[in-house]
Amino acid sequence: MRSDSVKTGTAQAPHRSLFNALGFTEEERRRPMIGIVSSFNEIVPGHMNLDKITEAVKMGVAMAGGMPVVFPAIAVCDGIAMGHVGMKYSLVTRDLIADSTECMAMAHGFDGLVCIPNCDKNVPGLLMAAARVNIPTIFVSGGPMLAGHVHGQKRSLSSMFEAVGSVAAGTMTMDELAEFEEKVCPTCGSCSGMYTANSMNCLTEAIGMGLRGNGTIPAVYSERIRLAKHAGMKIMELVEKNIRPRDIMTPEAFQNALTVDMALGCSTNTMLHLPAIAREAGVELNLEIANEISAKTPNLCHLAPAGPTYMEDLNEAGGVYAVMNELSKKGLLNLDCLTANGTTVGENIKNCVNKNPEVIRPVENPYSQTGGIAVLKGNLAPDSGVVKRSAVAPEMLVHEGPARVFDCEEDAIDAIKSGKIVAGDVVVIRYEGPKGGPGMREMLNPTSAIAGMGLGSSVALITDGRFSGASRGASIGHVSPEAAVGGPIALVEEGDIIRINIPENKLDVLVSDEELAARRAKWQPREPKITTGYLARYHELVTSGNRGAVLEAPSQKN
Repeated sequence: MRSDSVKTGTAQAPHRSLFNALGFTEEERRRPMIGIVSSFNEIVPGHMNLDKITEAVKMGVAMAGGMPVVFPAIAVCDGIAMGHVGMKYSLVTRDLIADSTECMAMAHGFDGLVCIPNCDKNVPGLLMAAARVNIPTIFVSGGPMLAGHVHGQKRSLSSMFEAVGSVAAGTMTMDELAEFEEKVCPTCGSCSGMYTANSMNCLTEAIGMGLRGNGTIPAVYSERIRLAKHAGMKIMELVEKNIRPRDIMTPEAFQNALTVDMALGCSTNTMLHLPAIAREAGVELNLEIANEISAKTPNLCHLAPAGPTYMEDLNEAGGVYAVMNELSKKGLLNLDCLTANGTTVGENIKNCVNKNPEVIRPVENPYSQTGGIAVLKGNLAPDSGVVKRSAVAPEMLVHEGPARVFDCEEDAIDAIKSGKIVAGDVVVIRYEGPKGGPGMREMLNPTSAIAGMGLGSSVALITDGRFSGASRGASIGHVSPEAAVGGPIALVEEGDIIRINIPENKLDVLVSDEELAARRAKWQPREPKITTGYLARYHELVTSGNRGAVLEAPSQKN
């Protein structure tokens, strides 16, 4: 066993004395040592139940003959961090989580890991760590929140942010806002729509690192506790068979994940996280493949914010495996990929039927013949930009309008809420990319303000930052190269006409090459916004959004 390096032999007598200090018995030390990475904290609603999930995993590990040992991982609540300096500290935690988990796993000689994430960055952060450390690992999340109910309609966090915009527009009263505030987030769990947390938890199933239901069983269901116990038991089988993350997270598995991503209509943040995870697994995942997969993958689900259904509905309809079974009818998945079940994708999804064709459209009757995410290119985004196509109003799939240019999120929000943005405009928010932010803030506040002001079907938003999975509309993010490194988005001027053509995957500013060259000659890099602490180091090391905003030492950079 790998843990023999800290438990067995004469030289390990000091180590054993420290295990004694922890209260572990000799009988326990003879068992494989399983690290349980718990993201429990008391500030993230999606994590407040993880103490119970952790206890269930511990019981499962012990029942199957293992020695469970818990250690923590941090997590930021994107909703609470939204719209202020706190959002600069969201994406950056992904690398802290991966690094700290690597440190704990390697320093203590664990034989296997059970990762217990739930919200936006600690799911990909722990997947990155699993691929990097490459010891047997399985995932079990805390599960999604149930949808709220206001006036007989299901609601979620995106409704809350849009309600603020409605108040600014004068179409909602403060009393109505207070009712939304009380009712839209009724339980613990990751927010109830197909936002980033739920997207990544669903893709953990699709890529093979979590058991069936990991992405969809609601947080408050007792079934989630049973799932956690089964994950604890299953890790012992993976350790015995030495099935490791890189055996599961193969190139074919990432293609499966992208395919399911397109069918579900996941958050655009998956286009940051999947390349970063693939890189740790030694797999090259170029975003060029996203459009290739999207072109042949039907979009089967319109969960909030794209439509009126929620994670609980997807769960009742058969969950991720039912979606995968639909996709398999068109031969769109590699069914031979190994999973954390110890079985193949094909074996897992066999007989997983679609129980509600209104929630999961059959492949013969999709929402669209193409996937939920599109990668755009053009003279405004030479490397790429990303849009959640499934959440764009049909009339905005092709749009042309004047640029309204802002160098930070706050200035854009002020302009939107004060009525300075009108139908037809293209709001450009720049210097919010991974390096320019630093930290690549989510733009949920401005997109929600646009929707709340009644402009969601007539105004586009383009940024080198990113969007929450709760954003909807013609919201194009991850524009690369970003403004901070002199990307063309830095050269856009107020009133320039921007042309968006999502069906053709194009994003252009209608300015001549000669004029752009003249502007580039005058452009000067800006001083970093933050020069101390972790964000200053992040600014120095981070790459662009099209590469997953991964960190590279100067010696590693191209």
